[in-house]
Amino acid sequence: MYEAVSMPIELDTMPGSEMAQKRIMAWFENAIIDRPPVRFVAHNAFVDQLAAELEGMQPEERRERWFDAEFQVDVFWRGLEGRTMHGETFPVFWPNLGPDVYAAFYGSELIYGESTSWSIPLVQTWEDVAKVQLDLNNSYFAKLADLTAHAFERGKGRFLVGYTDLHPGLDCVAAWRDPQQLCIDMIDDPELVRVLAHKSIDDFELLYDRFDAELKAHGQHSIGWMGIPSPGRMHIPSCDFSNLISPAFFVEFGLPILQREVKTMTHNVFHVDGKRVARHLDAILSVPEVHALQWVQGVGDDQPIMQWTPFLKSLQARKVPVIVDLTKYELDAFMAEMSPEGLLLWVATENEEEELAILKRLEQWT
Repeated sequence: MYEAVSMPIELDTMPGSEMAQKRIMAWFENAIIDRPPVRFVAHNAFVDQLAAELEGMQPEERRERWFDAEFQVDVFWRGLEGRTMHGETFPVFWPNLGPDVYAAFYGSELIYGESTSWSIPLVQTWEDVAKVQLDLNNSYFAKLADLTAHAFERGKGRFLVGYTDLHPGLDCVAAWRDPQQLCIDMIDDPELVRVLAHKSIDDFELLYDRFDAELKAHGQHSIGWMGIPSPGRMHIPSCDFSNLISPAFFVEFGLPILQREVKTMTHNVFHVDGKRVARHLDAILSVPEVHALQWVQGVGDDQPIMQWTPFLKSLQARKVPVIVDLTKYELDAFMAEMSPEGLLLWVATENEEEELAILKRLEQWT
C-alpha cells in the first residue's frame, strides 16, 4: 500500500496536514485513501506573486528585491496570512533566485526580471571550461542560505521551508553555453557537451546534501517548489532544454545525466514542460527512479486540459502517477472523462468556499 508517514507535519495554517501527507504518499503508489489529492494553486503561482510586487521596477532595484530575504518572506506571508490551507496545499516558502541559480554556483552571472532570472553565458570557447568551478562562497549560494535561515526563523509552526530549484544536466549547460549555441554544439562539438554535462552533475550530490541537511536539521521534510513533502529525499528533475532537441540527442546527452541525478532520491517527480518535452517520455520513464510526472500542457492552443485526456490515460495505463493543472471550470468535464487513480490535481481557487466544495466533489469521484 502506501508508505507510512514517520514524520508528521504539524502546522497551525493547515489542520489536516497529517492526512494530506498520507494522501500524497498513497498517490506515489497509485493508491487512493479517500479521494485523490488536490492542491489549490495554479502552476507558477509562486512566481506570479513576486512579479506583481516587482512590476515597474528598474533592473538594479529588482535584483536588490530578489536578494532581500525579509522582502521575499514578507511577500510570501502576505499571500498566506489569514488563510486555512485545504486539501494537499502545503504552505511552503521556496528560497528562489531563479531557474539558473545552479549554474550561478559555478560562476555564471544572473540578470533579474520581474518573475524570473536568466544566465549570461559563461563558456565561449574550450578554454573557458576551466572557469566553470563550484564556489560555495559566492553571492548566490550565500543569499540562498540567508533566505532559508530567515524563513525558518519566521515560519515555525506556520509554514514549511523548501530548498531551491537544483538544475544540473542540459538545462545547466544551456545556461553556461546559451541554448541556441548548445544545439549547434551537439552537432559540431559533442565532446564539449559531454564534458560540460558531466561537470554539471559531478557536484550534484554534494549540493543537494547541503540543502537537505539544513531542512533535516530543523526537523522538516524534504520539499521543493512543487510543494510535495517527502519524509525522505524529494527531488524535481527536469530538462526544459530538451524541447529543442530530438529523442536521439536526449538519449545521448540527457539520459545519462538524469540516471545519475535521481539515483539516491526517495521521491522524484519529473517536470514535463509541454508536448515537446513529452517526446522524450519513453527515455525518461526508462529510469526506474522517476516515480511520477508533472504534466504542464502549456498555454494558447495547448489549452484546455480536455485535449490531453488520451495522453493522461496512457500514463495511467502505465501506472505513472501524474500531476495535472486545470481550471475549476474544467473540473466537472475532466472528472467525467477520467478515473482518479494516480492523479494529483492542481486547481486555482479564489476562496475557501470553492475549495471545500471541490473537496466534496472529489470525494464522490470514482
